[in-house]
Amino acid sequence: MQISSVRDTLRELRELGIENIANLHYQLSPDDLAAQTLALKQGCLSDSGALVVNTGEFTGRSPKDKFIVKDSITADTVNWNDFNLPFTPENFDRLYSKITRYFSGKSVWVRDCQACADPEYRVNIRVITETPWASLFAYNMFIRPAEEELETYEPDWTVIQAPGLHADPATDGTRQHNFAVVNFTQRMIIIGGSAYTGEIKKGVFTILNYLLPHTKGVLSMHCSANEGKNGDTAVFFGLSGTGKTTLSADPERKLIGDDEHGWTPSAIFNFEGGCYAKTIDLSEEKEPAIFHAIREGALLENTGFFPGTNTVNYADKTITENTRVSYPLHYISNAKEPSVGVTPKNIFFLTCDAYGVLPPISRLTPGQAMYQFISGYTAKVAGTEAGVTEPKSTFSACFGAPFLPLHPARYAQMLGEKMRRYNVNVWLINTGWTGGPYGTGNRIKLSFTRAMISAALKGELEKAAYKNHEVFGVAIPEAVPGVPAEMLDPRNTWADGNAYDKQAADLAAQFVKNFEKYAGKADPEILEAAPKV
Repeated sequence: MQISSVRDTLRELRELGIENIANLHYQLSPDDLAAQTLALKQGCLSDSGALVVNTGEFTGRSPKDKFIVKDSITADTVNWNDFNLPFTPENFDRLYSKITRYFSGKSVWVRDCQACADPEYRVNIRVITETPWASLFAYNMFIRPAEEELETYEPDWTVIQAPGLHADPATDGTRQHNFAVVNFTQRMIIIGGSAYTGEIKKGVFTILNYLLPHTKGVLSMHCSANEGKNGDTAVFFGLSGTGKTTLSADPERKLIGDDEHGWTPSAIFNFEGGCYAKTIDLSEEKEPAIFHAIREGALLENTGFFPGTNTVNYADKTITENTRVSYPLHYISNAKEPSVGVTPKNIFFLTCDAYGVLPPISRLTPGQAMYQFISGYTAKVAGTEAGVTEPKSTFSACFGAPFLPLHPARYAQMLGEKMRRYNVNVWLINTGWTGGPYGTGNRIKLSFTRAMISAALKGELEKAAYKNHEVFGVAIPEAVPGVPAEMLDPRNTWADGNAYDKQAADLAAQFVKNFEKYAGKADPEILEAAPKV
């Protein structure tokens, strides 16, 4: 039995109800965890040294099977909706009893780690798993306390993941056999029936999205952040496919973090100690930082190999398109440690508008920023699906609706207050189409997008002349260094101006319809920022 000498972890597990275990593995090194995974035949090594595993039935999160216990703490504070699904305390207790009994006679891996790079807001998290590679994921993704910190370590929250335990929907109150349940009173997250490690990451993100705004006055954000040579911070919001990871991975700037951050009165800080990057179609040319981070200690999920080799084929979608890798933040050569930055000067909302309507860059007023933030818009194209050629709109409040326990207007109001207090520029960046929608127009060149972001960061757009978009009201600069002036106003790039007007009116109507569910808690400034239909 492998147990660290710094604490009586067995006793602490018994206090949780986890008893009679076969082996306890506490705070093992990445090398030990990888070796155990290989010995148990739960994974294999790629030729880069990374551990490769298959997460089984679930290769992504299951939002409809994630619940929050509805009790005296959450009943009137959580925004109950399609993502924040209520769960009774009685059903939680029943499932908790099942999950603790499940570990009897089994090996257990325990990882003590932390969230929040700013020590003032640090949260201690104990992650208990039934596989060594899930413990490696927790090592990679969360902040790693020093050995001496473990001597006085007390977990604030406990995460228990047992993929082999299946719930009984008839008696346990779940939708199906898998579940992820957050209990704010017990300070516990229990995960069963799914080995997808992203459930651990996003479970912790969910609790921080409640605790930090609600109890600490800290704005929690689903975003990436980086820092320039002069110490200026930039923040990038965006849904999958908008270029958030690509555009924040700038060799001229230090990476603060790629996914989850908090904004205090004086700083931006990363929630995590690692990165969980998509790897589908990854190449050294497109994403050199991520490509070179996939080495010994990294954990690849659901990737395939070229036949007869242990070389990963990043184009292989046989298992899933949602192939992933986790690795510690310091695997990125220009990562900033500690991952804390000053109050941002510029915020970028990234959208891949496949309709070709939105300008490639525009500046937002505080009201427009809050409206766009609550909307969380992008439009995707399923180009690989037979017969699917039309763009499809996606709206995800605050660019992270499934992880937001509070009402989206709460986060938007906090963002608006900070924008005004610190005089922050907010830019809407369209990384999608110009000259027409998908199938007619062209994708905006990455080099042009980088030039626009660079100009904003350098302050070159501060004194530029602007004109307002007739439908969306956003301010379009009339000139940006390194970018053809004719492409800045999207209507000018369409061969048929009337066709553009029709498409813009249609997209505006989609925005307005989507916003109806938030209008009741939005203030007049936000409502006035709606596009003109």
